[in-house]
Amino acid sequence: MSEHKPSMKSKELSVDLRDRIVSKHKSGEGYRKISAALKVPMSTVASIICKWKKFETTRTLPRAGRPSKLSDQGRKALVREVTKNPMVTLSELQRSSLERGEPSRRTTISAAIHQSGLYGKVARRKPLLSKRHMAARLEFAKRHLKDSQTMRKKILCSDETKIEIFGVNARRHVWRNPVTAHHQANTIPTVKHRGGSIMLWGCFSAAGTGRLVRIKGKMTAAIYRDILDENLLQSALDLRLGRPFIFQQDNDPKHTAKISKEWLQDNSVNVLEWPSQSPDLNPIEHLWGDLKMAVHRRFPSNLMELERCYKEEWAKLAKDRCAKLVASYSKRLEAVIAAKGASTKY
Repeated sequence: MSEHKPSMKSKELSVDLRDRIVSKHKSGEGYRKISAALKVPMSTVASIICKWKKFETTRTLPRAGRPSKLSDQGRKALVREVTKNPMVTLSELQRSSLERGEPSRRTTISAAIHQSGLYGKVARRKPLLSKRHMAARLEFAKRHLKDSQTMRKKILCSDETKIEIFGVNARRHVWRNPVTAHHQANTIPTVKHRGGSIMLWGCFSAAGTGRLVRIKGKMTAAIYRDILDENLLQSALDLRLGRPFIFQQDNDPKHTAKISKEWLQDNSVNVLEWPSQSPDLNPIEHLWGDLKMAVHRRFPSNLMELERCYKEEWAKLAKDRCAKLVASYSKRLEAVIAAKGASTKY
């Protein structure tokens, strides 16, 4: 039956057909009869007759004001602007769109940019890289890309990190109904002044995690040398790396200080020459992330609890996770080469 036909907008009908609908209505024919005779849905017949009664015309009326749709030129101009300057604000885009005589509503501009596959995201923090840094990173990546898997399994990666009692401020979602928002199970505890923090030194290889040490007081070259003396060789022994193994550290001044270098030389430790500003090449950064998330899921309320938590969670970190992180080394180097030494996603 005609009333079950797909809906058809009045603007899709020809002017002649709209006039015929109105003519039949004037002659006294009902909506159902008109619908059947002209093969037009009854809802469309009713819409056209209603419009004729209100405006005394079946023609398409002009829209009031400026059309909301951006022109192709306007859309391209916006995309060029955000491509040239990714940190341009929406207010600045509104002004430039208005100056071109284009629609300047924020939603219109955002939608146009989204159509090009660009979205507003929080900018990630990355080390500042000079041309010298990028050249060194590129040279390092090309030189080590073809290192054997056996060699990579001999690398002992190390780093320092700070872990805070309430250092993870990311929003977390809970399943709850509207009236239990303040129940303890549905809230994240907070403390004033963030509750304190602990500095750690740790190391790992493809075989698993090595020693994890709390750094008490300000880190100095002398303290770093003592950490190496008490933990580095024992970690290599525990992980069965054999001798010689390859030690990775970044270029922090405490690591490259004379007393640190002398200890490494005296103990015949092969040090991997490391390009500056390259945390994306060190897989331990992802291991630190795993540790911090595991610790903060337990919500330690003081430094004593924090220390117990990080020790327990470090011991739980899976060996296969360590192996996978070391195995990702090739992809990290390939990403640096593809970026011509610039920052990567890692």
